[in-house]
Amino acid sequence: MSIAIDLSGRTALVTGGSRGIGRGIALALARAGADIAINYRRDEDAARETAEAARGLGRRAEIYAAQVAEPEACDAMVAAVARDFGGFDILINNAGIASSGRSVADTEAAELSRVMAVHALAPHYLSRAALPHLRKHSRSDIIMISSVATDSHAANGAPYNMGKAAMESLAWTLAKEEMPNGVRVNIVKPSLTVSDMGERLARAVTGVADIHELDARFPFGRVPTPDDVAAVVVWLASSANPYVSGQAIAVDGSGGGLRK
Repeated sequence: MSIAIDLSGRTALVTGGSRGIGRGIALALARAGADIAINYRRDEDAARETAEAARGLGRRAEIYAAQVAEPEACDAMVAAVARDFGGFDILINNAGIASSGRSVADTEAAELSRVMAVHALAPHYLSRAALPHLRKHSRSDIIMISSVATDSHAANGAPYNMGKAAMESLAWTLAKEEMPNGVRVNIVKPSLTVSDMGERLARAVTGVADIHELDARFPFGRVPTPDDVAAVVVWLASSANPYVSGQAIAVDGSGGGLRK
């Protein structure tokens, strides 16, 4: 039996929603019927383009500039979204930054603090601020966009690995705490994905000029796209998922991602 996914009447706040995976998630949720609040840090033009694309799908969409690593900014943004939309019931903790690819011995304290703040602390700030609004609904969802990096903990990526691992720990804790309140909390773990960040990472790690040079080294013969990630997010947030919480789903084709 197939179940059509319909998010009509629901509203999602997507952090880092202006580009890349965040944009893909925002537009996939809009296609499924949700209204969208798009958070961005600096690129207002990209945020506006994503909002216009969501409106073109017949949905309401607004943009919100906020540095999610700052708790006061998270509180203010959540309050503004709840005011503008009359509440919301989906939170996508997607905002992220890359680490510099240095060993622990060569990593500066400032980089560790910056990366951890975005990946580990910001989801905590946002989830805490959002919970009073999410609890008002019989069904609500928090989805953390983590990474398959937490499966391998590769060398020269400690700040990123640590931040994403902490995010996952938060998700599993929240899933237990908020189950009585109808809040489902899940994790989506992409591998290297076609995006601005993915392009930079591909160049840094493999030296390729174009990420699609790696297509043959991935399952199904291509590097995954934001739409691949977004499809899992939409399913998790939908009535097609009545009973899954506290789970992590990898979007890497095979559980292995990039092959040697």
